[in-house]
Formats: sequence, structure tokens, C-alpha cells
Amino acid sequence: MAGIYGEYAETLQKVMDQLIGELSDYNNEVKEKTGDGIYEHLLGRIKSEESMREKCGRRGIPQTSESALRVMTDSIGLRVITRFIDDIYQIVTFLRKLPGVTIVQEKDYIRHAKPNGYRSYHVILNREVPYPDIDGRQPGHYYIEVQLRTIAMDSWASLEHQLKYKKDIGNEELIVKELKRCADELAGCDLSMQTIRNMIREEES
Repeated sequence: MAGIYGEYAETLQKVMDQLIGELSDYNNEVKEKTGDGIYEHLLGRIKSEESMREKCGRRGIPQTSESALRVMTDSIGLRVITRFIDDIYQIVTFLRKLPGVTIVQEKDYIRHAKPNGYRSYHVILNREVPYPDIDGRQPGHYYIEVQLRTIAMDSWASLEHQLKYKKDIGNEELIVKELKRCADELAGCDLSMQTIRNMIREEES
């Protein structure tokens, strides 16, 4: 069976590497100016063949390259982990200004947390690149999903992910309630840490 990304698998890697490189350069630029990088960790992945086929199956759409690269928008995924909330919004501003980038969807789960306490910032980019795409265009267009979280948000999301995929867990209702409480407390800590950093920087200026 041919790979679901077909001849475009290598292009996905190039598109991802380009954005990772641009974010890395930006991180170094900010570090030179302020002494601190704009993010703590940057992770990228091409969605696996198995995961993409499984997702197409769940959505009830054909397991084809067209589905993977046009209907789905997360064949390329980046996760950016920051120390402070303001850094997330600064990175989103940077992404908006990149050449050939259009933000086609964004969800701010930081200002508007999900009911279970989940906080993160999600953006889906449509990027024009000098390679052909599934529609036969050149320059082509590829989707990239970017998730941005603070370290605290990422730790919480990792724990919640474990709960979601754990079967036959005892005390699930209590755990869900405790997770929500933790999410709210971590959000308060994130805001306090941001305030403290702002105060330190005001003293320095």
C-alpha cells in the first residue's frame, strides 16, 4: 500500500524544517536582545501514517493523499513550550508576519479555557512554499498546526492525556475534579510569574 502522503512526504519534512528554522532564528534573536529565549522547547512531527489513516477512518473520509493533505490540517504539527504567557502571544505575532503564511484558524484556550481546564493556543497555518502540492500548484500550499503552551500548561495537558487514554481507571470523577482544580491553580501561577517578570524588566529598564 502506498504511503498516505504519497510523493509529498519529503515535502512535508522540508516545510516543517523551514518553520522550525525560522522559529529557532527568532529565538536566538530574542535571546541576544533580552538574555532569554522566546521559548523553552520546540517539537515538530509529521503525523504518522497509522495516525493519519486512523483519523481519516474516524472522520469517515477516504484514506487518500487528498484527505491527508487537504481535508486534514495537522499532517505537520509543531508544539512550542514557553516559560511565560506573553511569549506565546509574541510568537503568534511572529508567525502572522512570516512570508507566505496565512492563519486559517486560531483558538485561544488560554483566555477561554476548555471546561475541563485545558489551556493552550492553537493556530493552523496555510503556508505557500516553492514546492508542488496535492492540487498541482507550484508554489504549493501546506497546512501546519501549531500548539503553544507554557511549561505548566504542557505538564497539565500531559497528565490529562494519560487520563483520557487510560481504560478502566478508578476514581475518574475525583481525578477529573482534581485536574480542573490544578489547571486553575497553574493558570494563577502563570499569571503571577508573568507579573513578576514584568516587574523585574521594568526595574532593569
